[in-house]
Order: sequence, then C-alpha cells, then structure tokens
Amino acid sequence: MDVCRAVAAALFGDATKVKFTPLTAKERFTALQSGEIDVLSRNTTWTLNRDTAQGFNFTAVTYYDGQGFLVNKKLGVKSGKELDGATVCIQAGTTTELNLSDYFRANKMKYTPITYDKSDESAKALESGRCDVLTSDQSQLYAQRVKLSKPDDFVVLPDVISKEPLAPLVRHGDDEWFDLVKWSQFALVNAEDLGINSKNLDEMKKSTNPDVKRFLGVEGDKGKDLGLSNEWAYNIVKQVGNYGEIFERNIGQDSPLKIARGLNALWSKGGLQYAPPIR
Repeated sequence: MDVCRAVAAALFGDATKVKFTPLTAKERFTALQSGEIDVLSRNTTWTLNRDTAQGFNFTAVTYYDGQGFLVNKKLGVKSGKELDGATVCIQAGTTTELNLSDYFRANKMKYTPITYDKSDESAKALESGRCDVLTSDQSQLYAQRVKLSKPDDFVVLPDVISKEPLAPLVRHGDDEWFDLVKWSQFALVNAEDLGINSKNLDEMKKSTNPDVKRFLGVEGDKGKDLGLSNEWAYNIVKQVGNYGEIFERNIGQDSPLKIARGLNALWSKGGLQYAPPIR
C-alpha cells in the first residue's frame, strides 16, 4: 500500500490520493486487465507468463521472497522433506500450487492439497487442524502466524523452495505510467542508499553531494523526464519515507512480524535491493 502512496506522492504531491481495492488472488489479474485498477501492488510474483502472455509489465521488485511452510510445532517436523503424506493448505490462483507440486515430485513425496480463495481461510484451516501444513510466500506465512490465536504454537520451517520476486505491475501499452510506478520504487531505494529519510530530508537539501541534490530537486531538472515536478522524489520521502522506513514499520522490527531484512537489505549491506541512479 505504501508503494501506491509513493506513486500518488510523486504524481499528485499528495500520498493520500489513492483508492485501494481489496482483491483475492483469483480476482487481481482480471481487475488490472479490465481497468478496474491502474496498478496491482500486492504479494504478486514476477513470472515470464504474467509479464508477457497476460499483458502486464512488472515494474521493480519491492520484496524478494520465497515459498515456505508453516506448521504446528506438535507435528514434530524440522524440514519440508519430512512432509511426505501431509495435507497442505494452499491459496488458489497463485504460483504456490505449481511450486508445491514441483517440490513434492522432485523429492518423491505425496501430499493432499486443499485450496482456499483467501489466505485467511487457509490459515484458519491450519489452526483448526483441517490441514497439516500451510504453504505460501514466507512473508505471508509470518503475517498469518501473528493472526493465529496461539502463534507461538506454530513455526515457519527454514526451507525456501522457490524464488518469489514480488513487484507491482501495470498493463501493457502505457510506458509513461510504467515509468512512473517503476521510478517511484527506485526512489524509495535510492533515498535509503543516499541516507535520506523522512526526518532528515530538509536538512539534506544543504548537502554538497550531487546525487542528493538531484534526488531532492535542488539541482538539475530530472522531474521533466517523468512529466513531474522536480520535487517528485522529495514528496515521496517526505510523505511516505524511504524503503527502509517502509520495510521496518510494515513487516520489519517496528511491526508485529519482526521479519529481518535478509535479501531485502541494500546491495551495500549484502542484500539485493539496488536501484538505477537518478541522472
């Protein structure tokens, strides 16, 4: 949601000018294809088929994730390879289904799938004992775990069985909109990389660093390349924060989920988050 707010801040100078439409995994692509929404910012994995045949353009990866398993501790398993014969809850209409099938087939194991339209439904099924395992992107598993009545009774196994680069997507055919959404995400990462955050950005206007000056619109005329004012990136950080601030308050150490940055740390700190320069 904060990525959408960042786009609004860049485009309108007002992060509140967003209309949010809740969608299930099965509904999300039709809503974007039909024009019901303009950008889909969700835990949606960037795949070849979605990026080409379905008529979408993925913008920039907001979160590097991977599919895992959430189980009740009383099941007594420590690894996904101990799940032979398990009943597995899955959210319908996701890459999760194929990944699960591939994993079990590759490891010569059997399982019984139970699909649900909504992630909350699949989590309730795990809690009630309807299934042995809930599988999804690890970030979603942590989010579902904290909603359970006894979250400490459940554990996310260490196995990561897939690559799940999550990114906002837009429809094919509107390059200017594609550029705007993409560079809004790049601005979030570049801000953190330059040491600019929502609390210090006005002070940072005094910086002698040319990259900081360009970013904040003090020097150069880079806004016009996006059809925006030169304060587009300043407005994003002022109203929404940088990538690190967004991460920590939503899913990191300032949130109930307490997810470590991991692969989503900046490139300079051993992670994968890296953005092209504003030049």
